[in-house]
Order: sequence, then structure tokens, then C-alpha cells
Amino acid sequence: MPSPYKGKTGLRRLINACGYSLHGLRAAYRMEDAFRQEVALAAVLIPAALLLPVAATGRALLLASVMLVLIVELLNSAIEAAVDRISLDNHELAKVAKDIGSAAVMLSLACMATVWIVVLLG
Repeated sequence: MPSPYKGKTGLRRLINACGYSLHGLRAAYRMEDAFRQEVALAAVLIPAALLLPVAATGRALLLASVMLVLIVELLNSAIEAAVDRISLDNHELAKVAKDIGSAAVMLSLACMATVWIVVLLG
């Protein structure tokens, strides 16, 4: 049976999607310590990227690398919430799913650090 929420089209669908996205951002900020920490980091790095004397391509890479961390953290949080919804019991597959999500966040942070080092050191 298709979702009743999929019937919206056009501008109504766009408005609904924006509302759901904002709700998701608020939920992640409210419920996830790691997301709050990464938002704080982004609050420092995004203005720095805009103010640093680097070429437009370098600036885009700096900004994209910061946004990538936030995106991956949101996906990791969604995985964790879905796994916890299924069961709070310790299960090897639940651990694997959460660990893989955590690894994705770690790699996105390493990617961000690498991009910033390469762009700033030229």
C-alpha cells in the first residue's frame, strides 16, 4: 500500500518536504550530541571559509567538506534511530549498522581535515 503522504504534488509537496527537513534538523540538533558538536564546528569553519583568501574552487571545497560532515552525521543518526526503533536489545547486526555509520562520520571528518589542509597549505 503506497504512503498517503506521497499523494501531494507541486508546490504543496515542496512545502511539506521543507517542513519535514526542518523538523529533521531540529530533531537531530535536539537529540544528537555529535550533531550539535559538528554544527558548532561548522559555525566556526563556514565563516572562516568565506573570509579566507582562497580561490573560488578552494572556497567551494572548504564549504562542501564541512557540509559533508553534517550530511553524513544526519544519515548516521537516522540509521541509529531506525535500528533503535526496531529493538534496543544488543544484536550483532545492529552493532554492525551503527559501527558502519560511525565509520562514515569518521571518514567524512578525515576528508574535511584533508581538504582544509590541502587548500590552506596549497
